[in-house]
Amino acid sequence: MNHLETNSVITKVGLVIDETYFFDKNELLNQLINNGLLKENISVLVFRNVIKKNDNLEFPSFSYHDISWSGLINNKEVTDFIETEFDLLISYYDVEKAGLMQITNLSKARFKVGFSSIDKRINHFMIDTNAENYEIFATELIKYLKILNKI
Repeated sequence: MNHLETNSVITKVGLVIDETYFFDKNELLNQLINNGLLKENISVLVFRNVIKKNDNLEFPSFSYHDISWSGLINNKEVTDFIETEFDLLISYYDVEKAGLMQITNLSKARFKVGFSSIDKRINHFMIDTNAENYEIFATELIKYLKILNKI
């Protein structure tokens, strides 16, 4: 896991979302923006179980098809996302899936936030709610980022 820089302020944010169980991506984004994060500083990556050729994808997306059996990622958008040194990575999934956890674990983000239901070793900070409660998640996240002098 990356070293947590205690005095760094958050500007650049990565947001990885599991669309399998959570469909309110824009509502979550609006909550984060309304609580002080800038829309232009948020990069979104969406996981879907299956991506069909005719799917209209609003955000860069990946599926199990993009990850080999040995864990190698075969999608440039995903590898670019992982290599980006975000100040904050929000892992917005509350059900453990190897592909999502792989993205979080490999991410070069300086500070990683996720749900308490996910393996405690991959995030620096965890929020105890579920994905459907995006308003609570966003409010709690911003509250603690302020306490930690991150925003």
